Amino acid sequence: MFERPDSGERAVLVQLDLNQGALDERLSELKLLTLSAGASVEAVVGGRRARPDPALFAGRGKVQEIAETLRANEADFVIFNHALSPGQQRNLERELKCRVVDRTALILDIFAQRARSHEGKLQVELAQLEHLATRLVRGWTHLERQKGGIGLRGPGETQLETDRRLLGKRVKVLKERLTQIEKQRRVRRRGREGHSVLSVSLVGYTNAGKSTLFNALTKAGAYAADQLFATLDTTSRRLYVGEGANVVLSDTVGFIRDLPHALVAAFHATLEETANADLLLHVVDSASEDREAQIEAVNGVLGEIGAGDVPYIMVMNKIDLTQVEPGVQRDEYGKIVRVFLSARTGEGLGLLRDALAEVARAATATPEGSDRSAADPTGYDPIQM
Repeated sequence: MFERPDSGERAVLVQLDLNQGALDERLSELKLLTLSAGASVEAVVGGRRARPDPALFAGRGKVQEIAETLRANEADFVIFNHALSPGQQRNLERELKCRVVDRTALILDIFAQRARSHEGKLQVELAQLEHLATRLVRGWTHLERQKGGIGLRGPGETQLETDRRLLGKRVKVLKERLTQIEKQRRVRRRGREGHSVLSVSLVGYTNAGKSTLFNALTKAGAYAADQLFATLDTTSRRLYVGEGANVVLSDTVGFIRDLPHALVAAFHATLEETANADLLLHVVDSASEDREAQIEAVNGVLGEIGAGDVPYIMVMNKIDLTQVEPGVQRDEYGKIVRVFLSARTGEGLGLLRDALAEVARAATATPEGSDRSAADPTGYDPIQM
């Protein structure tokens, strides 16, 4: 039995082997997600299938095993580390007689808990409603009935039609508000560009140490914790890196493998900051055994949001856990490709500042009027997807 958060719900986790690889890492990540959502892990049910069952995802025999595990551990609900269709979720809840949550809904729930800014809350609500819309359209057949209600429906309208209409109106309002915020963000960005300040974004897998590094560099006091998705709202600070050079450093939401598409779409305005950055600092948890897969997952999301061609430096964080010395790695052309440091202890932070100063000087040296992104004055190669 695993650690139980105070007053949290009890969950049974389901992780099936569908030949996707890295099962241990995926299961470890699911446990962290569950704890981050405020639930305890009572038991884990595994299994192997060539492909998901169309009706129950796990197959009837495995569902029976899950039901027995639920009863034996007096658990409250089940979490699948997979994306379930609305029909599969409905069938599983009927069979198990409890709430069933898939990976997408779990991540959305964590985002809903963590959002602090007005924009962040709007983005999360939009993602949740768009996820819910698929359940309304396909799964909620029990709502196909006439509903009496003053002021809520048109003549002959069913409950399902009412829910669709009201949900659609709310989605439209949220998108309009986020569009307005995005316009304001573009105005601020143009103001920064007018002052020729280098824009640098921290990116990386969730819990890689981005916020800790951001605080160590800027003394901003942004929220940082040893948990998944501790940061949702983008925070930016001006950072002096020496020799009269300044950069604007932005801390962004962490990425994760199989990041729900609804989240990527809802956080488009925030993630656009990353795509429009002059340089990315790709923060990697160098102590993680799954770091290569995490790097690949981050690169995949960067490509999805249009940031695959932004120059980057890889920051190998947490060297205090790996006994690696602080250092800088350059390629055969003398360009900095990696910086080894510990954001927690401060080892190697000076090396990263020097690297940023080097990039800032190169950007300043760009011929006036030329296209910075086309000329790539930073001299760093784009991410290879």
